Amino acid sequence: MRIYLLLIYLAIMNIAGIIVMAADKKKAKKHTWRIPERTLFLVSILGGSLGTWAGMYLFRHKTKHWYFVVGMPLICVIHVGLLVAAWHYGIVTV
Repeated sequence: MRIYLLLIYLAIMNIAGIIVMAADKKKAKKHTWRIPERTLFLVSILGGSLGTWAGMYLFRHKTKHWYFVVGMPLICVIHVGLLVAAWHYGIVTV
């Protein structure tokens, strides 16, 4: 797999991560229907971990929930580890 395809996918997922955190914060302020927490984690797990993590602090959202404060960075670290391993073993190339 070429690295640029992976980077495009990750960019899209991280933008989606920021968007879902912003949308959920907006909904929280208006006391309307919220985006489920499992959806926020799903976006993160599917490659948007940096975006959701950044969105947490950019919008000051979910920062009092320990499972977000610990979970989002942990998912991001796992993603970086998987990317490094994929690069090392030749699964992802330039």
